[in-house]
Amino acid sequence: MADFLQAYESMIRNEGGYKLTNVAGDRGGMTYAGIARNMNPTWPGWAEIDQGEIPDVKVVRRFYRTNFWTPVRGKDIVNQDVARNIFDFAVNAGVTTSVRLAQTVAGATPDGKFGPLTLAAINAMNPQLFVPAFALAKIARYRDIVTKDSTQQKFLLGWINRVLREAAV
Repeated sequence: MADFLQAYESMIRNEGGYKLTNVAGDRGGMTYAGIARNMNPTWPGWAEIDQGEIPDVKVVRRFYRTNFWTPVRGKDIVNQDVARNIFDFAVNAGVTTSVRLAQTVAGATPDGKFGPLTLAAINAMNPQLFVPAFALAKIARYRDIVTKDSTQQKFLLGWINRVLREAAV
């Protein structure tokens, strides 16, 4: 079964580490360790940041385990690379989007809900086929985002680089 901490370490590098950022045009707004304030306004770490403090790493990890790893059933996925890729994309694009794309790649009904049939389909698929197919599906999704909203163009290369890093590990 896949290990959260291994997947987490890869994801936090992709998110730029434990930094506070506020990139113009980023729909998430202010971000700390990849946690977007606009999407997660009640995260306890924001109170600490607002007081000029740095949130404990355990608070950040708990956020990612609760909101992304557990919903994508990371611990139930047999292959570490597959679990890491689904988890990382959930962080970047949302749990439902990541699950729906994984379901499509694995041949399960793409309803965005990670149930037993989805788990079985993903675990039954050869990881050496799943990871590159999932990477291509993610790139196509990013292309569609930029096609619909050209203001997101500046993020495209970063998104593609992230996909390639995760597919190559």
